[in-house]
Amino acid sequence: MADKRDYYEVLGVSRDADDAALKKAYRNVAKKYHPDMNPGDAEAEKKFKEASEAYAVLSDADKRRQYDQFGHAAFEGGAGGGGFGGFDFSGADFSDIFGDIFGDLFGGGRRTGRANQGPMKGMNIRKGVRITFEEAVFGCEKELEVVLKDPCPKCNGTGAKPGTSPETCSKCGGKGQVVYTQQSFFGTVQNVQTCPDCHGSGKIVRDKCPDCGGTGFISNKKKISVSIPAGIDNGQSVRIREKGEPGVNGGPRGDLLVEVAVSRHPIFQRQDMHIFSTAPISFAQAALGADVKIKTVDGEVLYTVKPGTKTDTKVRLRGKGVPSVRNSQIRGDHYVTLVIQTPEKLSSEAKEALRKFDELTGNTLNMTAESKPKPKKKGFMNKMKEAFDD
Repeated sequence: MADKRDYYEVLGVSRDADDAALKKAYRNVAKKYHPDMNPGDAEAEKKFKEASEAYAVLSDADKRRQYDQFGHAAFEGGAGGGGFGGFDFSGADFSDIFGDIFGDLFGGGRRTGRANQGPMKGMNIRKGVRITFEEAVFGCEKELEVVLKDPCPKCNGTGAKPGTSPETCSKCGGKGQVVYTQQSFFGTVQNVQTCPDCHGSGKIVRDKCPDCGGTGFISNKKKISVSIPAGIDNGQSVRIREKGEPGVNGGPRGDLLVEVAVSRHPIFQRQDMHIFSTAPISFAQAALGADVKIKTVDGEVLYTVKPGTKTDTKVRLRGKGVPSVRNSQIRGDHYVTLVIQTPEKLSSEAKEALRKFDELTGNTLNMTAESKPKPKKKGFMNKMKEAFDD
């Protein structure tokens, strides 16, 4: 046993690896070195056997405990009973994991798979629609043109030329699935796959319908009305039941998923159920207070600006945001940032008034000499009066 590699090393796991880690590691190694993936490669076959032996021991709690205590010596002389090189694989459960590996190697379902001939829902289809910011807030109706498949009227959906009928698939016997049997190191393994001849339908159309080409369906352009709910956000979808691809074996149609793209608004921005914007106010309105009009999605509202309001002051307009998409009676809020506008073009009278304002409010400390108001010249009589007063 001295020439054997450590089982944990073979699988590439730590000694405290749990069952899930062991299973995942063995699956990867076994798939890599499986003889069917490496035909004629003796080294790959050896590594596959080595990994399977390691997993057989480490996946069994009792055997793992013996191996951890005594190493490979725990199984010397007591192997017997087939397996790889006389190793005893009794008690090791490979059914689940090897079924997965076999399915990966050869396609189709697991070895325990069963044919499914019951009704199956059709595939969903997707369609995009662009709406405005306001339409997203309040909801709207849109009409979309969609290409949908309908049963061919000429063959009534059978796909067969009128006067003929589909035949039972000889490969699967009408079951829609076939079972492949393959010999492996673990014995005979069965793998269930969709029938390649009838593609799972169980029927073969020999004489195809000239209108639908044997598919049983024809494509038609249809106009579908879509109700976009109030409060929908960019990237969300509206599901319209049974407006997708036709079902299989009498199953229902799939759904139509309408993906919504919301255009940007020049003033408003949205975050969840809240709306954000800015509103300009004048210096006089900010200093003295005033009633100003603020734009919202509901139209203009009157808001009273408090005296002494500073720029970038944020105000909250309750209930002026976006409705909940689940309950339109619940709405978010609208947050407005008040921004004081500085006038750029002033008349000489306006400039003088501003200087006078700064002088009256004692705000001349940081003014330049050029911007400070110039003192008035004194007359002769005032000068004489000041001289006698001294």
